Amino acid sequence: MGPSWVAGAVAAGPATMASVVTAGAAFGYQLLWIVVLSAVLGALAQYLAMRLGLFTEGGIVSVVERHLGPSWAWILVVDAVLAASLAQLVIMKGLADVSAAATGIDARVWGVAWAVVLAAGLAGRGYRFVETAAKLLVSAVVLAFLASLLVVPIDPAAAASGLVPRIPAGVDGALVAAGVLGGAVHITLVTMHSYTMRSRGWTTADYGLATFDVGLSMLGAFGAFSVAIFLVAAGVLHDPTIAANELTAVAAAQTLGPLVGPHAKWLFLLGLWGAAVSTLGGNTVVPPFLVADKLGWETDIEDGRYRAALVAVALLSAAGAFVGGSFFPLLVLVLAFGLVGTPFVLVVVLYLLNSEAVPESNSTLANVGGVALLVVAVTTAGSFVREQIASGLADPTTLFVVAFSLFVGTATIALVGRYLRERFAGSGAAVEA
Repeated sequence: MGPSWVAGAVAAGPATMASVVTAGAAFGYQLLWIVVLSAVLGALAQYLAMRLGLFTEGGIVSVVERHLGPSWAWILVVDAVLAASLAQLVIMKGLADVSAAATGIDARVWGVAWAVVLAAGLAGRGYRFVETAAKLLVSAVVLAFLASLLVVPIDPAAAASGLVPRIPAGVDGALVAAGVLGGAVHITLVTMHSYTMRSRGWTTADYGLATFDVGLSMLGAFGAFSVAIFLVAAGVLHDPTIAANELTAVAAAQTLGPLVGPHAKWLFLLGLWGAAVSTLGGNTVVPPFLVADKLGWETDIEDGRYRAALVAVALLSAAGAFVGGSFFPLLVLVLAFGLVGTPFVLVVVLYLLNSEAVPESNSTLANVGGVALLVVAVTTAGSFVREQIASGLADPTTLFVVAFSLFVGTATIALVGRYLRERFAGSGAAVEA
């Protein structure tokens, strides 16, 4: 196993923690069904990306360029690199803040130190370093949060009632639910999967193992991660008067101390630290993978250009520790960018999986699941963009988010239109014949 654990490491990060903690703290056990559904949809997204990677045996950017054209390939690169780069800075800020909270050493010192460690590890060992670290860290993080359940009181009956689908508190509940779902279905997770499988050397002969890899890492480990954090927050931190943006993941860890003892606090803080480390490592490889594939470089450290790109992304991420403001509100911007870009890459994957790019087209069931994923992604992205617009367009950052959403949204609609035209044209030619 391996490639899906890298995606799982990125998914099981601070952004997912923040949305799941908020869901449990603000609404109790009511949104447990959303947390479970997020793991299912996340696994489905990775399964579709896995099929594309195995059947084409190429990186997603080169496959798009071959079958859709260079313009679409560039749109994909810009979309994914912008989302991953912004996430890189905010995740580093989160990791530095958590490290500072645990040790008392200045967060900026931690940011520089983590960037150097990351660059040295990736330049020296490349993908295998990322995969090994992801397996170890994700396993440890899941165990940390499962262990925290042993020292936190949980109401089994109330938790079971949370498996009944419902959205509490109107718009606020819908936004939190959308954030939980968005953490599992993200553009970086989908785009990176074809490259990690190539780095692992998997082909169609490994289809069964690759499917098991997706199931265990995304459905199993990521699902356990999300459910354990949610149950801790719902069981101890639930306060019906709390606003959806008042509790951060770091504050949740610190709050657990006086409520249920220092063991729960340190287990939770350790889990948050591990989640930030694993996410940062996995996210670092995404921009170099995409850029190298588009420019015709090899996507392993034997190519000096690719290695230099890895080191550059790792070192530049240190700047995140110097970004002002609170870590949690910055996650909104990261989710906005990532989620806005996700529908486009889902359409790309579904388009290619139903074209001559693959020897075996998607089944009806896989297509239905893919369309459901697309609907979730569009709904989630729309919620965040509407929130940005509602805050006012005077802020340059908000204007940039809105402009980016218009660019990617237009590209998504155009690609859907192209597929429908080709599909109906093909059907018409077959009828005439």
